[in-house]
Amino acid sequence: MDKKALYERFEFRNIEQGEAEQAAEIERICFPPNEACSEKNMCDRVRDISELFLVAVDKGNGKIAGFLNGLATDEPKLRDEFFTDAGLHNPNGKNIMLLGLDVLPEYRRQGLARELVAVYLQREQAKGRSEIILTCLDAKVEMYEKFGFIDRGISDSVWGGEEWHEMSVVLEK
Repeated sequence: MDKKALYERFEFRNIEQGEAEQAAEIERICFPPNEACSEKNMCDRVRDISELFLVAVDKGNGKIAGFLNGLATDEPKLRDEFFTDAGLHNPNGKNIMLLGLDVLPEYRRQGLARELVAVYLQREQAKGRSEIILTCLDAKVEMYEKFGFIDRGISDSVWGGEEWHEMSVVLEK
């Protein structure tokens, strides 16, 4: 789907407080149980750091089709505690740790994930952030490289009992 069609079909905006349970359900659909954010942790994130969510809402049905969420910090590496403790968020942090990119199966392969990432990077660059950092499984490295991220090698994270690649993109000043 081209960019114009994406914007005709989806609204890109911050998450609203009443959408926390919907986000938790999307997370449950998109990630295996050992990797998914719990409903409690998702509700904490939405309550405490909603400004670091970006949702794509299907204009046809009003439902969230996908979203990105993160946490700001001055730390240079993603650690597992970021996934479970929204209290680690530093609103003035120079780096963003991406905690999840979720796109429902019926909305995949239409460019939605790419646009969510592009809009998120632009938004955080405009806020003066320095770097966006994430972890992903080996199978997703190529996708994130297409989005502009650099593979920094195997992460220290063992979230969900998995081996993760840590990837980042440095934002232009």
